[in-house]
Amino acid sequence: MRKENQSSVSEFLLLGVPIRPEQQGVFFALFLGVYLTTVLGNLLIILLIRLDPHLHTAMYFFLSHLAFSDISLSTITVPKMLMNMHTQQQSIPYVECISQMYFFILFGCFDNFLLAVMAYDRYVAICQPLHYTTVMRQELCISLVAVSGFFCCIHALLHSLLLVQLSFCAENTIPNFFCDLPSLLKMSCSDISINELVIFTEGGMLFILPLSIILGSYVHIGTIILRVPSIKRLFKAFSTCGSHLFVVSLYYGTLAGAYFFSLLWDSNDKDVIASVMYTVVTPMLNPFIYSLRNRDIKQALEIFVFRGNFFR
Repeated sequence: MRKENQSSVSEFLLLGVPIRPEQQGVFFALFLGVYLTTVLGNLLIILLIRLDPHLHTAMYFFLSHLAFSDISLSTITVPKMLMNMHTQQQSIPYVECISQMYFFILFGCFDNFLLAVMAYDRYVAICQPLHYTTVMRQELCISLVAVSGFFCCIHALLHSLLLVQLSFCAENTIPNFFCDLPSLLKMSCSDISINELVIFTEGGMLFILPLSIILGSYVHIGTIILRVPSIKRLFKAFSTCGSHLFVVSLYYGTLAGAYFFSLLWDSNDKDVIASVMYTVVTPMLNPFIYSLRNRDIKQALEIFVFRGNFFR
């Protein structure tokens, strides 16, 4: 490492989304609409679950926290991107950048754990239906969410503390619209071997564990269904798990595009587009997936919009 290239960085420059100047206005309106849809759609999910007694079950308890996490994940990145597009200023202070990275890691991890918990919930509902209310009691649901949040806080804090120990080169341009850990590590002039070790061990474990729970849950569900195959049983399983499976596929698909497949292509523009899909588009689609494919949510929405009799 060349020490003469090190500097005390007070701010970073975010290159943002690769958009032509004449298209800035159109994309600003588009991203603003997507962000507002994300916030309002997920808030509506939370409100419906809160107000409708029929939705006071484990599955919807986890769904309400997933909606909150999606709002947070989008709010961490999109408003800053919109402000930079509007003001044509790309700078972000060092402290704000580290804070943005911390909360991005936190809620990205929280999404991952919630999807795993929801997969386990679906496993119990299909494979142990007679014991569902006993197993998925309120105390367990609260504990699962609390433990997930705790581990994700520690996970994000660990990476943030390791990052602030590094020195940065004179080059302070981030080829993205938010501060993400890989981009910041690439700009460091310090030895990042410890950071990379923690990413591949601790970070890899926190990624593989929830994914293993999801895969294991659905393997067991598939095994139970195929033992006594029937159209009615398949339809019930699909109606129970369809929305969650779609969200899982969307989440891991965009995550892979943003952080794994990006290693195969040498293009910052493709990295940014994959990041947009993961941080902007996916949180917006989740409420539509659960509202369009879920009968209970649609019924609660119908009551909320047309009858207004939640409190009868």
